[in-house]
Amino acid sequence: MMNCPLRSRTFLMWGWLLILTAGLSGCSSGLAAGPVPFIDLQERTPLPIAAPAEVVHLRMGVAAILSPQGTMTSYSALAEYLSRKLGRPVDLVQRRTYAEFNELVKRGEVELAFICTNSYVVGAQEFGMELLLAPEIGGESVYYSQLIVPADSSAQSMADLRGKVFAFTDPMSFTGHIYPTYLLQQLGETPETFFRRTFYTYSHDRAIEAVANGVADGAAVDSLVLDYALQRDPEMAERLRIIHTSEAFGIPPVVVPPTLPPRQKAQLRELLLNMDEEREGQIVLRQLGIDRFIEIEDAAYDGVRRIVQMTGTRE
Repeated sequence: MMNCPLRSRTFLMWGWLLILTAGLSGCSSGLAAGPVPFIDLQERTPLPIAAPAEVVHLRMGVAAILSPQGTMTSYSALAEYLSRKLGRPVDLVQRRTYAEFNELVKRGEVELAFICTNSYVVGAQEFGMELLLAPEIGGESVYYSQLIVPADSSAQSMADLRGKVFAFTDPMSFTGHIYPTYLLQQLGETPETFFRRTFYTYSHDRAIEAVANGVADGAAVDSLVLDYALQRDPEMAERLRIIHTSEAFGIPPVVVPPTLPPRQKAQLRELLLNMDEEREGQIVLRQLGIDRFIEIEDAAYDGVRRIVQMTGTRE
């Protein structure tokens, strides 16, 4: 009685051996049908290229310092340059107002942004917007607010524009709204008490056009944009006059959101800093009217903060 289980186990073992032997003989006959392929484990093949949907796009934002048309013309070459260097698509993102654009940076919906000075001052205070770099133009990293009037205007200063129509650029613009408000404050006035009518153009080039075309009797604009506009259209210089130039202020910077990973921030900084050292980058910089990108300290914007505090106007 004790040997029965043993005999059963022995029988089952031999049964499995017969099945395994038959299987191996079948496999060997199949392999013998052709030569065994040689696989060189030292040879490496490239990974398949990622499908377009898998490539992460870089979103580069440009505030409405220029009109949408002007921004596309000026910054599309930079977007293409960065795309080639990074090996991934770069999308150009715009919004109508500076406040809307700051929201994009705050939410991390753009990774690289070109903004106005007061947008940086506000963003740095509200959510930690970070300086990356700043452009250097004509050997300087400063700009000015310039008060312009039609060439045939008799105005010689802001005081002469009382009762006139004035074009502001954006509520958050330093050169196009806050600084001219500061000039009025020195006269004991406000835009509401001084001008007959005001309106917003939401870009500096459009404010320049409004004055050149006689739609507005005056405007205060970014000196860099004015220089660029006159270079593109020298005839416009015959239709405008500059009647006031402010003190120098820190130039509009390049910023990143505080949530941007340090490695990506360092990569973008290095790319922009080295643009002027190669021919391709020099061509793009020339199209933008920029000498090169440089590092800049937050203290460069203390002059803007001083005027903002004096006027009590952030936007």
